Amino acid sequence: MKELNGARTLVTGGAGFIGSHIVDGLIEQDAEVIVLDDMSNGDLKNIARWEDNKRLKLIKGDIRNQETVRNAIRDVEYLFHQAARVSVPYSVRNPHLVLEVNVMGTTVLLEESRKADVEKIVVASSSSVYGDTPTLPKVETMCTNPISPYGVSKLAQEQLGKAFHETYNMNITSLRYFNVYGPRQRGGSYAGVISIFFKKAFENQALPIFGDGTSTRDFTYVEDVVQANLLAAAKPVSKGRIYNVARGEQTSIDGLTDEIIRLSSSKSKKEYLASRPGDIHDSLADLTLICRELGYDPKYGISEGLRKTFNWISNELQL
Repeated sequence: MKELNGARTLVTGGAGFIGSHIVDGLIEQDAEVIVLDDMSNGDLKNIARWEDNKRLKLIKGDIRNQETVRNAIRDVEYLFHQAARVSVPYSVRNPHLVLEVNVMGTTVLLEESRKADVEKIVVASSSSVYGDTPTLPKVETMCTNPISPYGVSKLAQEQLGKAFHETYNMNITSLRYFNVYGPRQRGGSYAGVISIFFKKAFENQALPIFGDGTSTRDFTYVEDVVQANLLAAAKPVSKGRIYNVARGEQTSIDGLTDEIIRLSSSKSKKEYLASRPGDIHDSLADLTLICRELGYDPKYGISEGLRKTFNWISNELQL
């Protein structure tokens, strides 16, 4: 996208799973990239391919620290806010920390972005803001009803973005990710579970399923998430908008484990466990808005995405 060619960008959480893929996409478009990451979820291996590239600068720091953010955001045109304490189960165990990092950290970022006149901000939100309402597919205009501290924190991020947009006329877009997976992911809930399942399958260990396996997710390959971020940054129509980001297809957890066992030629069995607090049963995104307004076109179905993830994990484990 020509709009991002040569642009000065900041990716919070840029050494993490999704953030590092966004870094790849930006540098491949000749953008200058600053990564701000406290390394709580990040890994230097994720951005190692760019360590000698003059277009990349890494700042190790916390998004809750105003001075750190102020220094990182100086002269930045585009901010991609990916930094967060992630996953529903983690938030159930650590609600205070999740809300402090995700909400207060976002507040610091938006305030310092306002002072620095950042041209565009793209905020990573989550499908968890919808909660466990039975209506499918999930449409952006639906009422939100998060049932976990993580979902609450993501909705608060969206509302902060809306407030700064309305109050200060800032150009902010929020993207509701649906269960992102792919290379470089290392754990999490029913998206990170894909990498966990593959590793267990390689060792012929039991694959733990929380619930009866009939719950569904709209699994989204990480390269499609990168596409959505770059489109949101480049398209003026996205100002003040919220978009679903997904594949637009349902996959049951039972079906997912079957495919993982098949791909890895594993002897693993399924192990059914009690459902976890905060987990929803079904998820499916309506993509009408993002496709119509931004030209978003998800490329990867679950079969191809799992195959690419399988290849990466196999290489990581040197199988």
